[in-house]
Amino acid sequence: MQKIILITGATAGFGEAAAELFAQNGWNLIITGRRQERLEKIQQSLSAKYAVEILPLHFDVRNLKEVQQAINSLQGKWRNIDVLLNNAGLAAGRGPIQDGEYEDWEQMIDTNIKGLLYMLREVSPLMIARNQGHIINVASLAGWEAYGGGNVYCGTKHAVRAISRSARIDLLPHKIKVSVISPGAADTEFSLVRFKGDEQKAKAVYEGFQPLSAQDVANSIYFMATQPEHVNIEEIFILPSAQATATITRKDELP
Repeated sequence: MQKIILITGATAGFGEAAAELFAQNGWNLIITGRRQERLEKIQQSLSAKYAVEILPLHFDVRNLKEVQQAINSLQGKWRNIDVLLNNAGLAAGRGPIQDGEYEDWEQMIDTNIKGLLYMLREVSPLMIARNQGHIINVASLAGWEAYGGGNVYCGTKHAVRAISRSARIDLLPHKIKVSVISPGAADTEFSLVRFKGDEQKAKAVYEGFQPLSAQDVANSIYFMATQPEHVNIEEIFILPSAQATATITRKDELP
């Protein structure tokens, strides 16, 4: 029987790369995101390449009613979610806390913390009913350390790791694994979103060294998800080899 993974934020970056990799390996997919046209395009592309079934769900993880409606709409085998990949997340702005934009703070808190919690709350009972499942939450290097200008983003990703540790305890009796992946610098839409479309600022983040790719992170996610039942990879902390901390990188003078 083909397994099912539900991926939030599947329209770009880690989520899109994970969708491709799991589909390539025969998993059925529930892909979610806010960009409906992009969701449908990914569904069509993967369906044409792989012998899997793909269910797109268009909703915003920040909206509890939309999350509940989407999960409640699942019928039949689609309720048998083997892996929940809580990938949806973002950084909005970067600057000193005294100059912070309230709207940016709310967007990060609502997406990175509350959205993740909403998905946990709605999907975990489906897993409990089957006495099996695996939840993989995407945190960040920012969940391990703090850096100037990253105040609220770092706070949200520290929260992801704390919530995951607690959820692991809560769900242990139900044979549900909980894992976290914490990537360092990765060349996705992340910086473009953080700097609100400023391509020059986004590009400067990765100048002089080779960052992780979305595929690098997807490979680690797949590794976590495909371990034997008795093995839980609690956390993968993955950095580019040229990165030591959030603010210290080796400049390799790449072309």
